[in-house]
Amino acid sequence: MKNRNTRSGKTILAVLLAQAIFTVASGQTAREIVQKAYEKFTGEESSYSTMNMTIVRPTWERTVTFKSWTKGKDYALTLITGPASEKGQSFLKRKNEMWNWNPTIDRLIKLPPSMMSQGWMGSDYTNDDILRESSIVDDYTHEIIGEEKIEGRDCYKIKLTPREEAAVVWGHQIRWIDKKDYLTLKVELYDEDGYLVRTETGSEIKQMGGRLLPARLELIPADEEGHKTIIVIDHMEFNIPLDDRFFSQQNMKRVR
Repeated sequence: MKNRNTRSGKTILAVLLAQAIFTVASGQTAREIVQKAYEKFTGEESSYSTMNMTIVRPTWERTVTFKSWTKGKDYALTLITGPASEKGQSFLKRKNEMWNWNPTIDRLIKLPPSMMSQGWMGSDYTNDDILRESSIVDDYTHEIIGEEKIEGRDCYKIKLTPREEAAVVWGHQIRWIDKKDYLTLKVELYDEDGYLVRTETGSEIKQMGGRLLPARLELIPADEEGHKTIIVIDHMEFNIPLDDRFFSQQNMKRVR
């Protein structure tokens, strides 16, 4: 028993030493790296983007186009611009409230927390992904568990574990973040039992909004053969002036 405890103690010490070495070598903590990667993609203050999303299934595929505005962690507004049958739908996050406006049926629906894990517009992305109810910075603890090359770039491999009080969808995440430009190039999302649910990769890196970003995001579910969702970012702007009042139920119905 003594030998087993000794080995266990050495293992824990080795892990702690490895974490300390990573922090000293990079001069920043895992949380700071995750935050920089998050802000790189969403803007330090705000963002505006236009994207198209292709949902691929074994026997069919379809494309949805949309615009999205964000401000900090509390506000997000997404407008569907195509296809014609769904054009004009909008989704709003305002602090802890989530809403969907459907002009076809002239109805505003409040989305309960139970819907955050459901697929957004029939895709493999969830409502939580698009509306960002949970925060990868605030709702998780962060640990550098290694280094690896992705797309030829040196990346930190960081594990995100949910805080006990956080209402999050995932059991844990692993993110590969480029050391130089803080690009998130790969994400693995696991359920509460530790099984891989889906993998997202970023590629086609280009300048958008004055910064390098992956223009193509590909999400593949682990247990659904032939299923994937591809997002191509056409345009991005960052730190644009947006008033809190822009993110209102009234504006959901008139934004274009």
